[in-house]
Amino acid sequence: MSNILEVHKVVKQYGNFTALNEVSLSIPDGSIYGLLGPNGAGKTSLIRIINQITMPDSGEIILDGKPLRPEDVQYIGYMPEERGLYKSMKVGEQCLYLAQLKGLSKHDAKTQLEYWFERLEIQGWWNKKIEELSKGMAQKIQFVVTVLHKPKLLILDEPFSGFDPVNANLIKDEIIELNKQGTSVIFSTHRMESVEEMCDHIALIHKSNKLIEGKLTDVKKQFRTNSYEVGILSENNEGLVQELSQKFTLSTTDFKSLNDELKLEIQLGTTAPNELLQLLLQRGQVTHFMEKIPSVNDIFIKTVTE
Repeated sequence: MSNILEVHKVVKQYGNFTALNEVSLSIPDGSIYGLLGPNGAGKTSLIRIINQITMPDSGEIILDGKPLRPEDVQYIGYMPEERGLYKSMKVGEQCLYLAQLKGLSKHDAKTQLEYWFERLEIQGWWNKKIEELSKGMAQKIQFVVTVLHKPKLLILDEPFSGFDPVNANLIKDEIIELNKQGTSVIFSTHRMESVEEMCDHIALIHKSNKLIEGKLTDVKKQFRTNSYEVGILSENNEGLVQELSQKFTLSTTDFKSLNDELKLEIQLGTTAPNELLQLLLQRGQVTHFMEKIPSVNDIFIKTVTE
């Protein structure tokens, strides 16, 4: 798979503080790529460099196989966490202005705006000022001006901030649809459930360094512990726990259930899952048997804290 964006050993310093320490990333073409990290990790510094708002002290950015150039701004859509709309300017006038900055003609900009205003059901906002809109309404306008020039690469920094659940789901669906149409997406957020749902690749930056990068399923495989959540209805819970503890590492766990069963997390080691299942079936009624796959949140916390 080719890459829409490559970051090669980028360094960025502010005085004595190193924001990015030789960070390298590869964003596959057509992917939704989760850029993760705690506050202050260096994510925003990297995003600003990709958008040529600031320049790296060293390193290189490659967009679609070529070194990044100032005119490449027309191929990138950027929705920053701190929104940048002019509050006293009318919505329609502002959208036309920003669209033309991205290289669209006035005619093409109007065509795209009519499409997006109808799609997001905001046709009546054209003559409103941004300061007259709620935060969520202004967020919709920010999203429209980010995507209306049909960018190859869409960079979204906390895109669901300020949205209620209904509108967050609406924007999520639009992001997924744009991706299906060929737009590559870099998605920076602290909402791990959104990463689980949307991203196929992730990277984790912490204290200016890249710690993790790869396909989401491959990263999860690296962090799997060969542990299984088990629910079993047994006539002798204490005896079963004692028997299992001689062969496996056990801990209590919890999951939603309609039964009052014994709930355990069992780390298998080298034992095959089928062997454990066969043993449990001989000791009672198995109501739940599932591998405990590490979540993005689990991976994030484990990596950052360790």
